[in-house]
Amino acid sequence: MERPIFTVTDLKQYAYCPRILFYTCCLPLLRPTTGKMEEGRLAHEEAREREGRRTLRIYGLEEARRHFDVWVASDELGLRGRIDLVLEVASDPSGSAGAPDSSGVEWIPVDYKQTGRRAGPHLRQQLAAYGLMLEETWGGVVRRGFLYSLLTRRAEEIPLTPSLRQEVRETVAAMREMVERERMPDPPVSRRPCVNCEFRRFCNDVG
Repeated sequence: MERPIFTVTDLKQYAYCPRILFYTCCLPLLRPTTGKMEEGRLAHEEAREREGRRTLRIYGLEEARRHFDVWVASDELGLRGRIDLVLEVASDPSGSAGAPDSSGVEWIPVDYKQTGRRAGPHLRQQLAAYGLMLEETWGGVVRRGFLYSLLTRRAEEIPLTPSLRQEVRETVAAMREMVERERMPDPPVSRRPCVNCEFRRFCNDVG
């Protein structure tokens, strides 16, 4: 069986509720239609336009080069995805931002989110996955990232710690095992993710 390639969205959804990935990969014909994806696309386009006019102070930076819609991938993890924004910062104060390379440059992934709440584990893992893929694709080291709220227009800094990176690797391994065995996981301990879930009607054991 060919090894499945997951998107970072798959990772985020699995960390939020594993059953979403099960329905998406193992029972793809059950995928509900929803307007949320189009709403999200339009919101991200608007955020990108504003980003170009905004100063970098929200990220605690004075200078950085912005890269929008950056496609990254990891052969090691079997992941791919698109980062909303990557900030390129010269780690050497006397240097200048140039083409992506691993010399004297800090890469900072920024992910836009449509919530005003602080980042939950699923969003933290998503950002860490972007950091791991960015290191593999562009080289260098990614020490941190930001989650930018489209609602509050505030940025939350997330350190990409070794433990968070390990969580990503363990989650991807669990995702792969679930899909290869086609075994539906148990429902989440908390029913909070179920309230607005588009797959809720398929879960007969969720009230």
